[in-house]
Amino acid sequence: MKEKLYTIPVNDAFHTDGECPICQIYHSLETNAIEFTMGPSYMEDDIRMETDRVGFCGHHLEQLYQNQNRLGLGLMLKTHMDRIISDIEGLQTDASTEQPATGGGGFFRKKPPVKPGATSVSAYIHTLGQSCYICNRIHDIYERYLATVFYLYKNDEAFREVFLSSKGFCTPHYGVLRDMAPAELSGKLLADFLSALDRLYLDNMKRVRDDLEWFTDKFDYRNADAPWKNSKDALPRSACKVAGPVEIS
Repeated sequence: MKEKLYTIPVNDAFHTDGECPICQIYHSLETNAIEFTMGPSYMEDDIRMETDRVGFCGHHLEQLYQNQNRLGLGLMLKTHMDRIISDIEGLQTDASTEQPATGGGGFFRKKPPVKPGATSVSAYIHTLGQSCYICNRIHDIYERYLATVFYLYKNDEAFREVFLSSKGFCTPHYGVLRDMAPAELSGKLLADFLSALDRLYLDNMKRVRDDLEWFTDKFDYRNADAPWKNSKDALPRSACKVAGPVEIS
């Protein structure tokens, strides 16, 4: 099958010798998003308006810092903080216009009804904590690439062979592929895909688990002179299998 633009990254990921090709896809998208954000684009008005509005999650803020463009990050964070200050000042003002109860009654006097603005500061902070420019930029492309996995499995015999000979998937992406499969495939093809996916996941999970077991056994003085076999990098590979796109090396 002739490669098209949207199939190339998926094929590349499945030809990479890693524990989860979907993690590889995500890592590539994440790297591209970080480089785009910290490139000249951070000076573009539409980009800055969006980063000011949604900000960044802690994970991607750390990656932006590691990018070394400290000036660019400083400018983006400064205007994002300006936006937060302005928004919260406005919300606090709305909440403070609430009128206190008048008259007697002491401690047991009837309290005034709570205006919507009185709780909007918390709602704003919660919403801000769930938003990230990098996550948003990755999401739509990532969803298209996941759909492309099923498209290639259904239409490209060479890809299907690569899929079946892969090292399986991390637990989160195994779940994602399993959940998506009924909407993307049907009939015998769906049944075969799920059977292969289940086998790939468990066989390779057990393989890495066994490598990790030997890694821990090597700390026993009785195994000090024994070969490491395939266990030297078992810890980061196990972290990948369990947690998905993690960066441990």
